[in-house]
Amino acid sequence: MHSTAGVIALAAALWCNPPAQAVERTVAVFDFELVDTSLQGATFGPSGEEQARLASVGQELRKRLTQTGRFEVVDIAPVAAKAHAANLQSCGGCDAQLARELGAKLAITGWVQKVSNLILNMNIAVRDTDTGKLVAVMSVDMRGNTQESWSRALNYLVVNRLLVPGGLG
Repeated sequence: MHSTAGVIALAAALWCNPPAQAVERTVAVFDFELVDTSLQGATFGPSGEEQARLASVGQELRKRLTQTGRFEVVDIAPVAAKAHAANLQSCGGCDAQLARELGAKLAITGWVQKVSNLILNMNIAVRDTDTGKLVAVMSVDMRGNTQESWSRALNYLVVNRLLVPGGLG
């Protein structure tokens, strides 16, 4: 049985000496890519709006990971040209190698697959840079090729998959 004095002492000790923060992990979040198998994409190529959305979701993911205080997001600029020249989601782990060059422990790649303007999905893969092995892979379907649908898809992946236990949480 716990005495009141013991409980108060424990509470005071925890208040004066809060638990250490989780160790910050370094992560390289690469720019999202578009895999466009739609008729529109085959005919007209990628749209400027889609290119802007790809940049936007990458920036938002970096921001959201930084805001948790659990990740240090490294600048990908030194390897950006190499990353843009590669197809990161299918390059056999080159993302981990590029992230390792930046000093990151995790490499995050993302891509949006577009079947049509109505049917798309957003995907995120997380790879350990030491082993090259996938740590987590997640995907969500979205309906509609709008800024709102892309933002909601990213939010779903961050809140319900990436930052929960079993994701990176």
